[in-house]
Amino acid sequence: MKSLNQLMQEIIQLSGNIETNYPELHKYFGETPVKIGDSENKEITTTDLKLYLETLKSLLKHHIETHKLAED
Repeated sequence: MKSLNQLMQEIIQLSGNIETNYPELHKYFGETPVKIGDSENKEITTTDLKLYLETLKSLLKHHIETHKLAED
């Protein structure tokens, strides 16, 4: 299982890639419907980060697939 730090590093790298290569997606970061942290203790868990990372990956994959189809 990945540590909190490893997940954060992946999120930072993926976010940087999106900002650099797909800046049009950056506007959706604030709209990503992800709840981070339990409402009671407000701690960020590895599960929260995994979900957020998967959401970012999914957003990027959908964008690439959609634009690839539009170009064909």
